[in-house]
Amino acid sequence: MEQVDVAVIGGGQSGLATAHALRRQGLEPVILEASEQASGSWPRYYDSLTLFSPAGHSSLPGLPFGGDPDRYPHRDEVVAYLLRYADRLDAEVRTGARVQGVSAAHGIFTLTLESGDRISARGVVAASGTFGRPYRPSLPGLEDFAGTVLHAAEYRTPRPFAGLGVPPAGGWGRVVIVGAGNSAVQIAAELAADARVTLAARHPVRFTRQRVLGRDLHRWLKATGIDTLPVGRFLRTPPTQPVFDDGHYRAAVAAGAPDVRPMFSGIGGTKVTWADGSTEEVDTILLATGYRPDLGYLRPLGALDADGHPRHREGVSTTHPALAYVGLEWQRSLSSNSLRGVGRDAARVAGRLAARLRAH
Repeated sequence: MEQVDVAVIGGGQSGLATAHALRRQGLEPVILEASEQASGSWPRYYDSLTLFSPAGHSSLPGLPFGGDPDRYPHRDEVVAYLLRYADRLDAEVRTGARVQGVSAAHGIFTLTLESGDRISARGVVAASGTFGRPYRPSLPGLEDFAGTVLHAAEYRTPRPFAGLGVPPAGGWGRVVIVGAGNSAVQIAAELAADARVTLAARHPVRFTRQRVLGRDLHRWLKATGIDTLPVGRFLRTPPTQPVFDDGHYRAAVAAGAPDVRPMFSGIGGTKVTWADGSTEEVDTILLATGYRPDLGYLRPLGALDADGHPRHREGVSTTHPALAYVGLEWQRSLSSNSLRGVGRDAARVAGRLAARLRAH
């Protein structure tokens, strides 16, 4: 069986930042990436996605994003940046290496890959992020809805997917988007040019100004230290993220394109029943309801709770001292699972993991 120093599971922004930090600690990580390129979930996001943090605040350690630091990079720019980062990284990146399970005995981890290969490692960092497992909430009647149900992870463009029936061949028609976060609002505003769209949410949409006193909000979050506050461990239920807006989305909602309503109370056939008792025909329900950690490969370790969430403290496992996490939402700070913050968490976790391995 092949033996490695530290196995980093996931080759997106979290895994790349972690490998960089581990190398600085004198360790030799091997990145195991399930897909065919080291760019994480970014290639699978919708076509029009842009970062809500500017390029100057969206770099991983050791390589500036490049270009105008005040611009908001497009999805494809992020993919290109991550591939460039991986090429320059002084660590081995193995693509097409999906980890199916991790076990441990006598202080050594054994990773079983989908290919059947097995690898032993002194340490493991789960850096597969929080975007690999789309969250589909249990909504009344949703399983019997006769129209089209999509998750935001499956959405790419307002243009109908010709011949696939998703969305319906005649167009999007009447659309209800479940959610009130950045993706929900961005997709809703985009679709509203081609369809009648409603945002349905349990909580009102909260907008926050993208620029304050002429500077991007993230500049102030960094300058005040708010971006790095270790608040994650105090939040049993992380708050709903505000929608970063330059005024465009707030104006679209004010104009009713999309409109916003409280969550519907039921679904029957192709009809949605709203909280006020009214019903209407709906063609498509799109779930912009976020994601959950994609960590099923750790179940053999007993490292997860009943809901599949890791048992950890600021990224260090509380069940296995040489197991760590990077890229979890609210892992330590409000920027833990973002390009702008994942490097800080990676450095902390790498330092603690290196100390553990040196001591044993």
